[in-house]
Amino acid sequence: MAEPTSIIRGRRVLLPEGIAPAALHLRDGKILAVAAYEAVPPGVPVHEAGDRLVTPGVVDSHVHLNEPGRTEWEGFATATQAAAAGGITTVVDMPLNCIPATVSRENAELKREALRDQAHVDIAFWGGVIPGNAKALQGLAEFGIHGAKCFLCPSGVDEFPNVTRADLDLAMPVLRDLGVTLLVHAELPGPCDAAEARLAASHADPRAYATYLASRPPAAEDQAIQMIVELCRKHRCPAHIVHLSSASAIPLLQAAQADGVPITAETCLHYLAFTAEEIAAGATHFKCAPPIREAANRAALWQGVESGVVSMVVSDHSPCTPRLKKPETGDFLSAWGGISSLQLGLSVLWTLVSERGHSIQQLFQWNAKAPARLAGFADRKGQLARGFDADIVIWDENETFEVKGEALHHRHKLTPYAGKRLRGVVHQTWVGGSLAYDASAGLARPHGRFLSK
Repeated sequence: MAEPTSIIRGRRVLLPEGIAPAALHLRDGKILAVAAYEAVPPGVPVHEAGDRLVTPGVVDSHVHLNEPGRTEWEGFATATQAAAAGGITTVVDMPLNCIPATVSRENAELKREALRDQAHVDIAFWGGVIPGNAKALQGLAEFGIHGAKCFLCPSGVDEFPNVTRADLDLAMPVLRDLGVTLLVHAELPGPCDAAEARLAASHADPRAYATYLASRPPAAEDQAIQMIVELCRKHRCPAHIVHLSSASAIPLLQAAQADGVPITAETCLHYLAFTAEEIAAGATHFKCAPPIREAANRAALWQGVESGVVSMVVSDHSPCTPRLKKPETGDFLSAWGGISSLQLGLSVLWTLVSERGHSIQQLFQWNAKAPARLAGFADRKGQLARGFDADIVIWDENETFEVKGEALHHRHKLTPYAGKRLRGVVHQTWVGGSLAYDASAGLARPHGRFLSK
């Protein structure tokens, strides 16, 4: 057996079988072996984690990096710096908000070229499904995407129009035959249009969060998910519901999954962290779509996660320039919807799940193993095991910190988590066996890789 070129060892290493002392033998960016703590060949450099937790890197399968085309919103460099500082070692970029949108192989190649030499963590791309691009899906699959996202309602950007049921009847058999999962922004426009008309007629206050919440009712999600279940049953094409907000859709998903329909779902940090009742008038940095809903809905969402119907928790990091949040007016109806949180994902989720009595093992099931499986990297990401990528985070799960904008590496610092005290401080992040971030020394040079399935 080949000798390791370096070793990371600690007294508390999260292995598939639990937390135990171990020495991770690394070579060529991979975990060569998981050995006993004492198993250190002479002459091999050893990095000592001591009593700090040694865990897999987080896999965030829902981020908007916005490059090329809208780098004033974010960009590959700043987003991946934030990811590394937050213990996230793999991100999967959504196909919209970049220009051109990732709806063809040619556009995906342009985005990969823009990525060159900027990534501090590993990056993969999702493709996109829009009206009329069913014939382009094969090229995206050949490029290496594992899933393609669609919107059932207007996306907010002209380059990425929403699809209809008829569009999906064309696209889903193609995706099925290519082995590509359909990712769905599941809100139907009908219930939203009707709600907006009622609000306009009543002259509802656009600064009130209740106005925005009423404009995107749960029925928009529930009816969309029912339609996707029907289409999954018809075409046997795997589908994944992104950023589930409406807990009333969970029984639909549970029944479909029990009946063998190939459908999964995720929710997001902000739906589990915040409630509509606490969002002040004009606080547009809380705006996202679907919206953050009431406390009772949050409680039911947690039950969906804990039961396994909702299999993962991701960030949906969707930043924009601060002016697009309309801070001068606080108008929820005209502000851009999207929450900035990428760097905080590990700490936010650990703060929440530890309060609910869940373990570190469960945390990484939700934020690493399940997203890695969705993205097509279940055999190389999300675990510390032989043959897996040497993506490793060394952190203190008991240390706390207050979120301050100036400490964030995102291009823009506006986030609803500002001022929150969180548990879990990242001390080091290793990507492919090389140090990407150190809390004392800062960021290393970018050495993240582009991933394809």
